[in-house]
Amino acid sequence: MNIFLSMTSSHMALELTTLCVYFAVLILVACLSYKKQQSGADFILGERSANFWLTALSAQASDMGSWLFLGYPALIFGGGVFAAWAAIGLTAGMFFNWHFIAPRLRKITEQLGSLTLNAYFEARCKDTTGSLRLISGLMSVLFFTIYISSGLIATGVLLESLFDLNYHVGISFGLLLVVGYVFMGGYRTVAWIDLFQGFFLLGVIVCIPLYLLNQIGGIDFVMQQVAVKNLTTTLLPDYSKTTLWKILMTAAGWGLGYFGQPHILTKFMGIQKTSEMWKAKYLGISWLIVTLSAATFVGLIGIALFQEGLADPQQVILSIVQSTLAPLFAGLTFCAILAATTNVMAAHILIVASNLSEDFYKRLFHKNASSQEILWVSRLSVILVGLASAAIAYFKPSTIYHLVLYAWSGLGASFGPLVLLSLYSKNINAQGAFAGIFAGGLTTALWPYIDQRYSLDIAPIIPGFLFGLLAIQIISKLTRKNPLALLKA
Repeated sequence: MNIFLSMTSSHMALELTTLCVYFAVLILVACLSYKKQQSGADFILGERSANFWLTALSAQASDMGSWLFLGYPALIFGGGVFAAWAAIGLTAGMFFNWHFIAPRLRKITEQLGSLTLNAYFEARCKDTTGSLRLISGLMSVLFFTIYISSGLIATGVLLESLFDLNYHVGISFGLLLVVGYVFMGGYRTVAWIDLFQGFFLLGVIVCIPLYLLNQIGGIDFVMQQVAVKNLTTTLLPDYSKTTLWKILMTAAGWGLGYFGQPHILTKFMGIQKTSEMWKAKYLGISWLIVTLSAATFVGLIGIALFQEGLADPQQVILSIVQSTLAPLFAGLTFCAILAATTNVMAAHILIVASNLSEDFYKRLFHKNASSQEILWVSRLSVILVGLASAAIAYFKPSTIYHLVLYAWSGLGASFGPLVLLSLYSKNINAQGAFAGIFAGGLTTALWPYIDQRYSLDIAPIIPGFLFGLLAIQIISKLTRKNPLALLKA
């Protein structure tokens, strides 16, 4: 029987009250910021007014969603310490992103007057046809819709486990909550909520292992139990080619993705002073290292506590919290999990709404649309995106981990190569950019089927990223003097 069904009614009432109070605060923040949204630019990028605290924690909190509390601990629970190479890859990738991408992207996008990543690609590559915005917008909508659906699945699973609510009711709750505060607030609201929740997530994810390690006998006991289950207790169990290959695939498979994540890159674009980017970098990386380290210990503690395993490893942190913590602290933890999930969904919905309003509606259908018109198209897009993602989540097509990996890889391979080359190369053009986005996105979308058939054991973003880089440079070179050269050939 699910351990959550044994919850007493008083405990359930306290936890439910904690959740309601917490999310009432979020809605209040959204309501207070509603009247401050005066234009589409304000809704989409907050008029580039964020300080370094806001930029750093907003970028990191909007990145680590249900994956931090549900997907990643489940990975550790099933693979031991060796699985932490995913966290190492993410930390390295994010550091390079802050260091090499963030400052340049902030400066250039302001110079070009670009509010979205797709608008930047168009201006940087001097595309006048609209085709580059179209393909980049389509890729964003496709992979972000899948990404958002993973968050809704997490919400449904969480509420089903905690309160025995119907899974689809849980999805509806998550949809109404996130769509509600993004609709009313836009960029500023999402950023300030991310800042608050960034500190909250940090406190919760750190306190759980600190408290439990002392209660169950320390790290030595945990590692003994990990070894009993024949799981790895070290990052480098041996020096075989197979092990080294797995390390490379795991670390690069996650780390490369950071260069092409629009919901993170737009946070760089929204900082007020480029000179403070280095402060945001070290603050953000510090937050990331601490939270991922704590989440790793959560997964390891789960191994020690549940030697018989769990029916759903994604619920390892829920099982730990429900069986070991007092109801009030359990309620706060559940708030943190929902906060992490809604953080990411909000950031993703905002990006897709920006794509639909700026990159489709304004660029392709109504170039002279007013700021107020774009504002309302953005808000309508928030609702449409939410409904599309809920339709996918309704069928629960995969685990949270695999959905996030698929969407993360797709976005990273579609946009990462172009972001890098657009900032550091002068020899790319619109035709090359179009080819790179298409090649990277299509390769990543199809790779899981190819990998499964031939047992290649290669993370999808790696071939996608490689083909994207090659396509941009080759097609740009072939069409540099004559954009129609390929057609004539």
